[in-house]
Amino acid sequence: MQQLSLPHAGPAVLALGGHLKNTVCLTRGDAAFVSAGNGDLDTATARVAMEDAVTQMMAHVGMVPMAVVHDLHPDYYSTRFAAGFAAAHGIPLIAVQHHHAHIAAIAAEHGVGEPLLGLALDGVGYGADGGAWGGELLRVDGATFERLGHLRELPLPGGDRAAREPWRMAAAVLHLLGRGAEIERRWPAGAALRQMLEREVNCLPTSSCGRWFDAAAGLLRVKDVAGFEGEAAMLLEGQAAAHGPVAPWADGYAVDANGTLDLMPLLARLADEQDIGHGAALFHATLAAGLAQWTLAAVAASGIRHVALGGGCFLNRVMSLALRSELEVAGVTVLEARQVSPGDAGIALGQAWAAICGAT
Repeated sequence: MQQLSLPHAGPAVLALGGHLKNTVCLTRGDAAFVSAGNGDLDTATARVAMEDAVTQMMAHVGMVPMAVVHDLHPDYYSTRFAAGFAAAHGIPLIAVQHHHAHIAAIAAEHGVGEPLLGLALDGVGYGADGGAWGGELLRVDGATFERLGHLRELPLPGGDRAAREPWRMAAAVLHLLGRGAEIERRWPAGAALRQMLEREVNCLPTSSCGRWFDAAAGLLRVKDVAGFEGEAAMLLEGQAAAHGPVAPWADGYAVDANGTLDLMPLLARLADEQDIGHGAALFHATLAAGLAQWTLAAVAASGIRHVALGGGCFLNRVMSLALRSELEVAGVTVLEARQVSPGDAGIALGQAWAAICGAT
């Protein structure tokens, strides 16, 4: 169990974290207690671990919380558990959006009480509109947030399977580029997937930054099928680090009037790249440059000069260091996770802090 100091005291709340890499958080006064990792809640072992953590933390704190907080996703085990817990104890049930929680966790850790901008980049989280979010530019003010923009949405051919098979994301990019005929030539099993994309069947759109990493890894043939979500991105980062820095490609991205950052020109170039290391380095450099330009436009428009970087994609040090450098050169104060993970293991802290801000 980890103890952190909150910016100010508030009512005791129990936050049940995310579905993956689950932790739970219980607050008392200006202290937040975050459990050790319970695992992914699609297993019975992890669910029992989460429930045991709740019991142990309540015994440690010596009080019943005044509210219980959960993710927006209606089908998560943590959401159902929260509803049952709230009913059993007669306390309010509060939902906090996944990416809001990522940024709120960093605000809590750094003691930021005023509005801040946040880049929340991860694999996926249930959006306020019910969509699959994961590449978000947000304005966060305690218990509230505004979605200022997002990465261009990509189709997920085969749904969750696309997160484990990066070649599917690469195929989706080729389809969007009008190069669908290349899918079967690159991947023998691609004919059925091409039909799926053309018919828009089982192709949920997502703004996930993690899936852009997968698409790049698939196009460069770094990894066609991953052993776990995020493996392809890790291997892509390794290729970029081994190659060394390259200059970003200024024409590799664009931001439209709706605040959507589109990296399709970059991926079109990667589709023809023969040097895997150079392609990986170019992807990281150009992604960081695009994110920086996107964020600095929001800084200029809002006057807010504190930017939090949250979500599992910020475990990628090549991208994170390049982005931080560009933002700091422009005079922006960059806030990153230090005591808790920037990924889903930090969600519970952010949920708790958002709920406290809404109650005080």
